[in-house]
Amino acid sequence: MLKSSRHKMSEMSIERLRVSFFNRIMEIPHWFTWHTSSLSRLNKNRILRYRNVHAGERCFIVANGPSLKKTNLDLLNGEITFGMNRIYLYFSEISFRPTYYVAMNELILEQFSHEIKKLSAPMFLNWNRRSFFCENKDERISFLKSKMTIKDYFQYDITAPTVIGGTVTFAALQIAYYMGFHEVILVGLDHNYVEKGIPNKTEIRVEDKDQSHFHPLYFPKGSKWQLPDILRSEVDYSLARKAFEADGRKVYDATIGGKCEIFEKKSYQSFFESD
Repeated sequence: MLKSSRHKMSEMSIERLRVSFFNRIMEIPHWFTWHTSSLSRLNKNRILRYRNVHAGERCFIVANGPSLKKTNLDLLNGEITFGMNRIYLYFSEISFRPTYYVAMNELILEQFSHEIKKLSAPMFLNWNRRSFFCENKDERISFLKSKMTIKDYFQYDITAPTVIGGTVTFAALQIAYYMGFHEVILVGLDHNYVEKGIPNKTEIRVEDKDQSHFHPLYFPKGSKWQLPDILRSEVDYSLARKAFEADGRKVYDATIGGKCEIFEKKSYQSFFESD
């Protein structure tokens, strides 16, 4: 289990510590049901179906940066793919549909559950917001139990509590590893946000347009959202790269103009060229 710390002292505050303490108190009933309930046992059996189901194959993880507007996602038809968060806002413009769907952010699951439930792909969602999705009654849905920790780590077995980290992409990478993928290609991982401020701080959007994602209404005006934690994301990506490479696997970053420097860069188009 690879671990790493991810705190910057200049970003610590009494308010951030208070919120962290409150979140841990609220975590207790979710932790208890994960370890004791019949729903949890059913969910773990559902996750086990995915263990090494794609051993030796490749997949694409589609993040939600503005660069998606420059990326021909229709090339992914026929590929195994992961879509995340509000990727479905793009469906009216393209033919691409993800093989799997992942959403871990609690604010997204709370505010947009009515949209997410309309998706047909198998889903991986946050156990702590299962009540928004009829708990475990939907066969399409598997829940990951988010784990609070001081040091993040890469979880090889997602039937156990899993660190979601600073980004849903980290969760998707852990799912892809569990499924056995030999090669993972990231697209739309711009790793660059217009908004600045305290990481993970929940705010109400006041801007008319969201400039940090592929759709102007990704986080619409008046919705709740959390400022990104760039440092933690980079720590988590480093953990993912080490985990994959230690097992002879590979993660590439094919984002057009992406700012992340953790993964080896490779042209998106090159993955569709004949040898």
